[in-house]
Amino acid sequence: MTPEQKLEIEQQAVRMLRTVFDPEIPVDIYSLGLVYKIDVLDNGDIDIDMTLTAPNCPAADFIVEDARLKLETIEGIGNVNINIVFEPEWTQDMMSEEAKLELGFL
Repeated sequence: MTPEQKLEIEQQAVRMLRTVFDPEIPVDIYSLGLVYKIDVLDNGDIDIDMTLTAPNCPAADFIVEDARLKLETIEGIGNVNINIVFEPEWTQDMMSEEAKLELGFL
């Protein structure tokens, strides 16, 4: 897979992740700053490191499955591996300016 193909898949992954929402928060997980890493591997697999707003998030399974299903629709990718990590710990500072505005933090 060429670097250009990897970049295109990464950009598509970001677009897809911007359509995944925590049911309790009206902002997508990418804008919330919950996605820490998107890594497109040479074999076409994609590894995502992401966190949750809280370790005991009741919507965790829903969010991960929604993200996986949407990422799997990207043409040219293999397996989608989503790793839930809690380091670094998520804070409101990780949100995009748009997300902060939407949630009334600005």
